[in-house]
Amino acid sequence: MSLPLSLNTATVRAQWSLEQVIEGCARHGITGISPWRDKLAECGVRRAAELIRKHGLAVTGLCRGGMFPAADEAGRRAALDDNRRAIDEAAEIGAQCLVLVVGGIPAGSKDIDGARTQVEDGISAMLPDARAARVPLAIEPLHPMYAADRACVNTLGQALDLCDRLGEGIGVAVDAYHVWWDPDLARQIARAGRRILAYHICDWLVPTTDLLLDRGMMGDGVIDLPRLRAMVERAGYKGHQEVEIFSANNWWKRDADEVVRTCIERCRTVC
Repeated sequence: MSLPLSLNTATVRAQWSLEQVIEGCARHGITGISPWRDKLAECGVRRAAELIRKHGLAVTGLCRGGMFPAADEAGRRAALDDNRRAIDEAAEIGAQCLVLVVGGIPAGSKDIDGARTQVEDGISAMLPDARAARVPLAIEPLHPMYAADRACVNTLGQALDLCDRLGEGIGVAVDAYHVWWDPDLARQIARAGRRILAYHICDWLVPTTDLLLDRGMMGDGVIDLPRLRAMVERAGYKGHQEVEIFSANNWWKRDADEVVRTCIERCRTVC
């Protein structure tokens, strides 16, 4: 594999603690890890940092910051406080970026443009802290089905427009599950260039039985992963392929070592 492999803790979140994920990566020869903050909190940030360093793992990202829009000023301040904590956590574990799932429309509102303005204002407010901590922020555009509740930034083009306006210290996370459908994808990946801070892979199943918890193992769905990988490599991305699979009815019910072995094999043969 010309791109090394990273394991996002979501892929085995039902089976393993963060300590077990770290040990599992080392056991299987995986060189990168991307924790979710709930798993990080269970382990403890300091202990996680020690274990990650002990096993020589690259931290390809911390999931997640964001969720900026809120119905009132107190909610927006609380979101910023949480994002600043996430920056500190990312810095302590040596994360290459803090992934931002930016948030959707506040409760009681139908104003998606206003939500997008709140997202930009929120990122702008936290960006000085991220720069000071040397933690790049990676905006992850999510599939439009999540526009209302999870992320009102839904295309790579939207995310890059934000990056253009906000300047240094910010880039994008390209997640195959969320961007594969975009007819402007090739142009936007080329535009992103070195601002691609993370590259997440899984597959889109047909049929998909749950729009959050039924992601597929690479090769089991309809995403042209070799084409997507070639695009990010041409754009200059040289980091890890990060496997992030939410699969409540399949992969989360299997033995975790089997899941990891399958991820490795599919990255060799499919991606």
